[in-house]
Amino acid sequence: MRTRLALCAGLWLAACASAPPLQPGLSEAEVVARLGHPTGRYAMPEGATRLEFARGPMGRTTWMVDLDAAGRAQRWEQVLDDAHFAQVVDGMPRDALLRLLGRPAHRAAEWQHRESWYWRYQTNDCLWFAVTLSAEGRVMNGGGHLPDPMCDHNDRGDARS
Repeated sequence: MRTRLALCAGLWLAACASAPPLQPGLSEAEVVARLGHPTGRYAMPEGATRLEFARGPMGRTTWMVDLDAAGRAQRWEQVLDDAHFAQVVDGMPRDALLRLLGRPAHRAAEWQHRESWYWRYQTNDCLWFAVTLSAEGRVMNGGGHLPDPMCDHNDRGDARS
């Protein structure tokens, strides 16, 4: 019975992370009918639009669907991964960061009017990706991986205090 439950849980998690049922050329209405209402909408060059479908705050995937100027799906990708995190660079504007990774799972105010944003993502380690924004809304020192506070410290072998 436990094996069966574990298998079902694994299949359910894999389905959550798998590509959405989309095809190129779908209208925005068809995309929304399949994925639900977007959690973000971003203007892209040449009249294109990027729709964000964040599966958070505890979710570990965010799908971005790019629509052309006519409102038809051109491409989609899951953006919470190391390849996208590597594109976060010092000085990147807040709007570009949102277009790249979507809304964060958590935001925290910092001193000197800075703000830190955190994204959970699929990893075997208990980490989340962190970015600090300056008071002017620009990325400071790129981004980095930190321990996710939602994890149980004993899962990492740390002693509880």
